[in-house]
Amino acid sequence: MGAALAQRMRVPFADGDDFHPAANIAKMSAGHALDDTDRYPWLEAIGQWLAVHRDGGVMSCSALKRKYRDQLRHHCPEVVFLCLSGSPEVIRRRQASRPGHFM
Repeated sequence: MGAALAQRMRVPFADGDDFHPAANIAKMSAGHALDDTDRYPWLEAIGQWLAVHRDGGVMSCSALKRKYRDQLRHHCPEVVFLCLSGSPEVIRRRQASRPGHFM
């Protein structure tokens, strides 16, 4: 969805999963959930990307907590958040279409 939106808007796209430190990927690959401490450097990297692309860009990431969004706003106050929703079936299908993903 994010890539399609970015293409339509003619702006850069980035997938937040590409910004995880190696330690986060290893932890998730082992079946462990990330905590807020784990997420901090990841959100900082995303925030830096947003700051560089403040004139236009689409980033996909799960900034589900207000404090995560506030951390991103610190880097780019003009950021706009969209919350997508889908049925459990649609979400399962989309997750299954990502073979080799670390989660």
